[in-house]
Amino acid sequence: MCGAAETRGLLLPYTMEKTVDIRVFENKQEMGKAAARDAASILKAAIAERGNARIIAATGASQFDFLESLTAVTDVDWPAVTMFHLDEYIGVDETHPASFRRYLRERLISRTGIRDFYLLNPSPDPRAECARVGELISRAPVDVAFVGIGENGHLAFNDPPADFETEEPYLVVDLDLRCRQQQMGEGWFATIDDVPKQAISMSVRQILKSRRVLCIVPEARKAEAVRATLRNPISPMVPASVLRDHPAATLYLDRDSSSLLS
Repeated sequence: MCGAAETRGLLLPYTMEKTVDIRVFENKQEMGKAAARDAASILKAAIAERGNARIIAATGASQFDFLESLTAVTDVDWPAVTMFHLDEYIGVDETHPASFRRYLRERLISRTGIRDFYLLNPSPDPRAECARVGELISRAPVDVAFVGIGENGHLAFNDPPADFETEEPYLVVDLDLRCRQQQMGEGWFATIDDVPKQAISMSVRQILKSRRVLCIVPEARKAEAVRATLRNPISPMVPASVLRDHPAATLYLDRDSSSLLS
């Protein structure tokens, strides 16, 4: 279904009428470069208009190529960017290789010079941390959210059945077995018992409040989740399907992650 480069604005048949802008690339490296170009354009436009840009940053293996390309962009005024953290494990210290705080410091913050950032620290009181960062993110609209889709269809750490109703910006959530197996499979943890059973996650409604959503999803292991996101009814059982409710969401796929789409 895809050629050697990009399929822009491809709208595939769904079981629901709502659609999302889909862009398909030959490989995840090209996908990451294209998403980074679009992200940089959004940031530069926001800074030119209002003097700053507010972003939500995702983590995980799916974001490697995107962040590598984005942090190489030299004409973004990174000190004018405010970054919010999408999710974090409960019970994982920042020094742990799986810590998303560590990931963002190493792969985004230190490489760009972002000075204004809000990382989630679940210790000692996860719910108090939800309230703290939730108040900060609620002060002004977010220009763009960078997200992925989990192998179980999760959006952030909102595993199925996700809470589509809460207006709380951040939640304490339980991680289901398939989500935890994915984290182990990506090499962040040695055994399933090492993977935390809870996390702080940005809520679905808070993600949808972003002016733009760029969803970066490479690799064949995500193909079934991509198919369900686009073709199943919008439902808490496929949390990422809610992206079809957003007026300006773009889904970036490579040949492998789009392989189950006709």
